[in-house]
Amino acid sequence: MTFTGTMSSHYTGLMNIATDEERIDKYIDALWLEKGLSDNTRESYRRDLSACSRWLQPLGATLMAADEVLLGDYMAYRLDPSKSPRSAARSLSCLRGFYNYWLREKQISTNPTANIPSPKLGQPIPKSLSEAEVDQLLLAPDTDTAIGLRDKTMIELLYATGLRVSELVTLTMSQVNIRQGVVRVIGKGAKERLVPVGEEALDWLTRYLRHSRPELLGMKASEVLFPSQRGRGMTRQTFWHRLKHWASVAGIEQALSPHTLRHAFATHLLNHGADLRVVQLLLGHSDLSTTQIYTHIAKSRMQELHAEHHPRG
Repeated sequence: MTFTGTMSSHYTGLMNIATDEERIDKYIDALWLEKGLSDNTRESYRRDLSACSRWLQPLGATLMAADEVLLGDYMAYRLDPSKSPRSAARSLSCLRGFYNYWLREKQISTNPTANIPSPKLGQPIPKSLSEAEVDQLLLAPDTDTAIGLRDKTMIELLYATGLRVSELVTLTMSQVNIRQGVVRVIGKGAKERLVPVGEEALDWLTRYLRHSRPELLGMKASEVLFPSQRGRGMTRQTFWHRLKHWASVAGIEQALSPHTLRHAFATHLLNHGADLRVVQLLLGHSDLSTTQIYTHIAKSRMQELHAEHHPRG
C-alpha cells in the first residue's frame, strides 16, 4: 500500500528540509536541554519515534506528514493483543510530545495525535505475600536486640493494620491507645481514621514500649513511636531497608514493595470473608473502586482453593 493522499493540513511545506531521523534527533536534543532527561529515557523516546517512522515508510508517509488517520492506524497496530497496552500508551505519549514540540516551533499547525484516545490500561494487581510468607517474615527479626524488637513490632503492626509505610513511621505515642486496642492514623489529605490492632500486635507493641523504645531513646524525650538508632524519627527509606533485610533473612525471594504488607493485609482479610467496605475503611480509601483491586487477588486464591479441594474442581 502506498500513501497517495494529499499532505495533511498540519503540514506546512517546511518538512522537506529534514528527514524523520533528523527531526527525531533535534527533538531528543531539545528534551535534554529542556528537561534534562536521562540517557535511558531519551533512548526510549528515540526508539518509540523511530518505530513509528519505520511503520509509516511502506505507506509512503513520514512522521512530519502523517495525519490523524494514519497515526490512529498505527496505534491500532500497537494495541494488538500480543503487545503490551502500556507500551502502546507510552508510544502515544511520546508521539504527542514530539508533535507538540514541532507545533511550538511553528513547523506544523495542529497536533495529529490530539484526538487519538489513550489506551485503557486497567489497574495493575498489586503483589502480595502468602500467609505462610508473612509468618516467615514475622519470625525473622532477632527480638533479643532493641533494633530487632522494634523491627518485629513495626512489621507486626503494619500487617495487623494495613497502614501505609509513611503512616507507620510517623506514628507518635499519642496516636496509640493500647488499652482500647486502636491506633489513630492521619492519612492522605490529613484525614483521620481509627484502626483496630489485633492482640498479637498489641502484645509485641507493649513489649517494645517496655524494653526496646527506652533503650533506643536513651535519655532523650520524644513523641516518636518508632525512633531510629539515633533516637530520631525513622524515614520510609530506612524502614524499607530494614524490611528488605528481614525478608532476606526469612528466605523470601520475591521482590517486596513498600506496600507489600498493606496488600497482604487487605488480601488476607478478603480471603477470610471480610466485607469489602470494612477493608476500605481500614485502608483509608476514599473510593471503593480503589479497594476493589484486591478482590482480583482474593478471587484468584478462591479459584486455587476450589481447584485443589472441590471434588469437581
